[in-house]
Amino acid sequence: MLKIAETKDALKNMSNSKSKRNKSATNPIADYEVLIIGAGVAGIGAACYLQQGKGRAFSRRPQANKKSSSKSKKHQSSFLVIERRADLGGTWDLFDYPGIRSDSDALTFGYSFRPWVNHRMLAGGKDIKSYIKDTAAEFGVIEHIRYQHEVQQLSWSTAEQQWTVIINNLKTDEVFKLTANFIIGATGYYDYEQGYRPHFDREEDFKGQIVHPQHWNDIDYNDKKVAIIGSGATAMTLLPALVDESAEQCARHVTMLQRRPTYVASVPGDDHALDWLSAKFSPLSEQQAYTLLRVRNVMRQQGAYQLAIRAPKVMRGILKYWARRDLKGSGVEVAHFLPDYNPWEERLCAVPDSDLFLALHGERAEVVTDQISHFNETGILLKSGKQLDADIIVTATGLKLQMLGGAKVYIDGQAIDVGARMTYKAVLLEGIPNIAVIFGYTNASWTLKVDLACQYLVRLFAHMKKHNYSSALPIAETETEKAQAQADTIMGSLTAGYISRAKDELPKQGDRYPWHVTSNYLKDRIMLKYHKINDDWLRFSR
Repeated sequence: MLKIAETKDALKNMSNSKSKRNKSATNPIADYEVLIIGAGVAGIGAACYLQQGKGRAFSRRPQANKKSSSKSKKHQSSFLVIERRADLGGTWDLFDYPGIRSDSDALTFGYSFRPWVNHRMLAGGKDIKSYIKDTAAEFGVIEHIRYQHEVQQLSWSTAEQQWTVIINNLKTDEVFKLTANFIIGATGYYDYEQGYRPHFDREEDFKGQIVHPQHWNDIDYNDKKVAIIGSGATAMTLLPALVDESAEQCARHVTMLQRRPTYVASVPGDDHALDWLSAKFSPLSEQQAYTLLRVRNVMRQQGAYQLAIRAPKVMRGILKYWARRDLKGSGVEVAHFLPDYNPWEERLCAVPDSDLFLALHGERAEVVTDQISHFNETGILLKSGKQLDADIIVTATGLKLQMLGGAKVYIDGQAIDVGARMTYKAVLLEGIPNIAVIFGYTNASWTLKVDLACQYLVRLFAHMKKHNYSSALPIAETETEKAQAQADTIMGSLTAGYISRAKDELPKQGDRYPWHVTSNYLKDRIMLKYHKINDDWLRFSR
């Protein structure tokens, strides 16, 4: 706690800084009003919202100086997207393993402002990337992206009321600085350079190939024996894809080795409802039909999630029934798909048209629930004594989590631990001015939350511009309340290994509104789209 004298000095310094900002004719104008880090689903979505003019980014009033005034006008609604990779798409540019697809329905995975017209329910990775790229082109965002640039450091200056960003041009190895009024972190939550890769005992003895799905690069698996370590969405996507006899390559045999089961639900592979509702003689436009179907799918998602939370035994029974039905006649025990935890304590995996279960009906695929003793020359020896021979071992063991693409954050020269801060409305960060982190849902389509977060930021920018505010600072204490950080992170109460391993890296949620992460689209929609911007938790300054 600050002493009285220290408090007076701090207030005096703040007053002097404010006075200097108001009086100085050389007050610095930021290079960009908004800097977006990441050109994936979230980053392109944020850029499109800024481009649409639904609410322009805030800007300071022009200075009296003509040059300053001209520069202010030039950058009045400007933004820049920084992307480390050589192309946009984020996850959908990085991952290239066979069968890569979304694990939520395409109608809600698409942006609200641009209908997804592909009828495939769980869209393929290439289709998703094309959709993102086409969206960026349509809304004039591509020319705002700088590829192969890495944000290394973000430094906020209270005196100048702006961020200084240190960026490395990976093509030239040039390191340079930019300034921005506001930062939008749209980097997702994992490290693009490396996945989570545990070391297995004696793995150096294995004579075959070991590959992590994050670094899949034209792997030759044709007529080879493959062992997949893992039971998440990646493993369940890989297995049916690797044994697809109609594909260019087909493995001789694939084993999905899981330490413990995961809940799996089959969903329809295609949804032609958009075509029907927006047909030639329909009274609905394509956008109206799209909006209606998004509502339908949101209600389905939320209904299933709430049933799992409120009546876990019922949902467990439903999932057991579906798995037993899909496995009938395969000889595979349903126990392989019945975890010892309740549904949605970890993510539920969706598979299109029961493709995972259909693959297990064939002779080329199997699932094994066991633990690894050690690797040997020909494969993996399990603790049960069973040997799994393999030519290729795929370590689908999860992600390594990371915030803001690994960029370091400073406020007035002091290093900030982002993972120790709570999130305000799951968008802004406690005690850090003018920065947002965009996270999607874990219990619904990622883009649903991205859309809401972007719409909130548009409203925030409009509010700041209207009142000539230069900064917005979430503070977890009012005159009557104080929010307390909880053990759960912004990812909610999920207990997945990759989240547990990185709980110190992810921002936390608080014990009350607006610091508690709801993971509820309907509640978030009301909070982010309709609740007033100015409340007791958010402090503005000029």
